[in-house]
Amino acid sequence: MTAIGSVCVYCGSSQRVAPAFRRSAGAIGRRLAADGITLVYGGGRVGLMGEVADGALAAGGQVVGFIPEHLYELEAAHTGLTELHVVDGMHTRKMGMFERSDGFLVLPGGLGTLDEMMEVLTWKQLGLHRKPVVLLDVQGYWRPLIAMVEAQIAAGFARPEHRDLFTVADSYEAALEAMRQAPPPLFTPISKWA
Repeated sequence: MTAIGSVCVYCGSSQRVAPAFRRSAGAIGRRLAADGITLVYGGGRVGLMGEVADGALAAGGQVVGFIPEHLYELEAAHTGLTELHVVDGMHTRKMGMFERSDGFLVLPGGLGTLDEMMEVLTWKQLGLHRKPVVLLDVQGYWRPLIAMVEAQIAAGFARPEHRDLFTVADSYEAALEAMRQAPPPLFTPISKWA
């Protein structure tokens, strides 16, 4: 059983998304707070990022944000957080979020969300961490990505055990349970290329 005291939520900052995605993000923030889990995220106040942070704050939760200087205005940094770290760039942002989190919950998002998720999955594949990564599949959003991973496996670019680098969940409860039951990586970096 893995202890989960803080969860990094990766999600989109777009304002142009369906209301169901926004509601889901707000609910995740409230549930994390209710469970006493600190939310770690990208520090913005717009889109799903703002919804998840506002949900956690409204429920009395702790929220830690990391935002790079060049995005401080563009992503409209959230000024009501427990902690807001304005950092020098994207790499520092991602490392800060990684270091402060016991696990990763990936909500729907765009290219930035994919970048963040793929980086922690790659690090896990290389044996650099054992933290759980869970995709919350709101309205089937992650099905194309799952199909892409299956295509990579079928073509020999990935191994079948790469499926175990992440879990797909359709509810907060399932996501949290997956984080608490997260298995260790099944291979070492050396065996990856063998």
